[in-house]
Amino acid sequence: MAKKNSNNLNTTVGYLLGETDKADLFKDPVMLQRLAELDKMDGTEKSHILHVLDGFIKSVKLRNIAAL
Repeated sequence: MAKKNSNNLNTTVGYLLGETDKADLFKDPVMLQRLAELDKMDGTEKSHILHVLDGFIKSVKLRNIAAL
């Protein structure tokens, strides 16, 4: 089960077991539900959502760099 979940989330079993400095990342049930819903989508819808999300992340990173 852990291996299947790690494959679905594109991560490692060790990461899911907390063997990392970001162990709290997958403890948020709302975020887990979002990831589960995203995983159910077809490739095109998932790709569009991830593209928009990547754009927002990049924007925030650039804004933080500019604020330095």
